[in-house]
Amino acid sequence: MARGRVFHDGTLTRPQLDHPECVAVHPDGSVWCGGEHGQIFRISADGTRLDEVASTDGFVLGIAFGPAGRLYACDLAHRAVFTVDTASGGVAKFTDGGARPFVTPNFAAVAADGTVYVSDSNQQGEPGGGVYRFAPDGSGGLWSAAPLNFANGLALAPDGSAVYVVESFLPGVSRIPIGPDGAAGSPEPVVSLPGTVPDGIAFGPDGRLYVGCYEPSQVLRVDLAGGSVETVLADPTAHLLCHPTNLAFRGTELFTSNLGRWHVTLIDQLEIP
Repeated sequence: MARGRVFHDGTLTRPQLDHPECVAVHPDGSVWCGGEHGQIFRISADGTRLDEVASTDGFVLGIAFGPAGRLYACDLAHRAVFTVDTASGGVAKFTDGGARPFVTPNFAAVAADGTVYVSDSNQQGEPGGGVYRFAPDGSGGLWSAAPLNFANGLALAPDGSAVYVVESFLPGVSRIPIGPDGAAGSPEPVVSLPGTVPDGIAFGPDGRLYVGCYEPSQVLRVDLAGGSVETVLADPTAHLLCHPTNLAFRGTELFTSNLGRWHVTLIDQLEIP
């Protein structure tokens, strides 16, 4: 259904693209990702240049851009979410979760008004955690306490009505409605993905939900209206796609991180129905 290529190969570069778990697209078209030693990397829009902009000195999981290009980075080692000034490289702690501290802050999704949602995976094999919600100033805390089976990637519904969350060991994706007052509704499973370990999700320009699977190495597409699931791109050799985790769109181009290797993949011939 699609063709992909290596967008930037950081295997032998200095700095080295260090097993990127996350990927996000800046408003200027550059592609950003994090490394296993806390690095925050910027890849030029054409994929030719890699720069280390900042570091949390931890282990970066999900990253996301908010309004005005503010970057949020979830850090496994510090059990916190940081903000990164993409111009200066300055790093500041945004939150450690508030009254119920994070166990494993995994991914952040930012609404147009600056509201930040964060998944907490809890401990592997122990459903729990939940989804947090914070105002732009960092105030807030646990938003949905419903136990999730390794809450992972998040995506806001295009109409802002819900938060979609990956449950990696369900395995599948659930939907948490956002009430008129901003309160969380009860999670509703929307798709089951047996035989996979889903990790990251993103809504495409076609309104469908794209899923990056840590195992097997593939990207799936879900029609939420009809419930159908189809394979966009799969790699049984785990070279072009190697444990893809998070996803990000730049127009109709789809980028995936590859936790198992040292590159970012671009799916640039994506058939959009």
